[in-house]
Amino acid sequence: MVTVIFLSEAESAALIDEDLAFAAAREALVAAVDDRAEVFPAVLAHGSDPRNRFTVKSAASQTLAGLKVGSYWPDSEPRHNSVVLLFDQDAGRIAAVVEAGTVNAYRTAAADAVAASVLARPDAATLAVFGTGHQALYECAALARVRPIASILVVARTAERGAAFVERLAARGLPGTVTPAREACLGADIIVTATTATAPLFDAEWVRPGTHVASMGSDAVGKQELPPSLLHNARLYCDLPAQSRRIGEFQHAAGLDVTAIGDVLTGRAIGRVEPEDITVFDSSGIALQDLFIAEALLRAAGS
Repeated sequence: MVTVIFLSEAESAALIDEDLAFAAAREALVAAVDDRAEVFPAVLAHGSDPRNRFTVKSAASQTLAGLKVGSYWPDSEPRHNSVVLLFDQDAGRIAAVVEAGTVNAYRTAAADAVAASVLARPDAATLAVFGTGHQALYECAALARVRPIASILVVARTAERGAAFVERLAARGLPGTVTPAREACLGADIIVTATTATAPLFDAEWVRPGTHVASMGSDAVGKQELPPSLLHNARLYCDLPAQSRRIGEFQHAAGLDVTAIGDVLTGRAIGRVEPEDITVFDSSGIALQDLFIAEALLRAAGS
């Protein structure tokens, strides 16, 4: 008989950190380009109130199979929640349930950091972040782990949101300044967008040669954070090309070459070639990230 292992939200939140998340994300992104792994199409759904949305993402690797249900209830607190289910593949039953609301924020940001570790210039020190919501803080912390970030330029919808976000950065020991979009892009070595936008957040002409750009918010049909003309003048990478073209930022990159970041990590594809290259990474989020991070948490818990 299968005994189901359960990790509560409190337990998983106490176990997660940037190091664990980075290692699990890297392992998952490498697994995504293995012929023995498969990521199945994401199911985008909503609750009885259509404003309440949830997504079901599932996958199988050589060793893991399962799914993640991620929800966004805008009138609830917290608004974001996640739960990961891992199968016992011998019994065909659920072997582990991991509540992963906080973990999901680390997991998403870790994919950004893994990509930046091989695509951003080694001397990238100025980060521009679009967005001041739940995910943006985790993005800044994860990127500061892999690059010598000395300045964070915060682009916010209101001055109040920007000031509050700068305070949250300061609590993490990260230096932030509220900055207009154009000035932030012109000064940035790395630009990360973590929003729910459905139209470009800045002009392509504002992005300097050598900049690394990460779109973290486009995960549904119609979402868009980056100007299409930027994509035509950059090297494009993502977690999973098929999904990125369907629901990610690269649904706006028809006809352009897109490379899975796992192929760069394994040396089967090239990343940044010249210091002046503009690189773009799109993360629409794949279930393998959830499965690998759940497994890592279970190991950390001694389960």
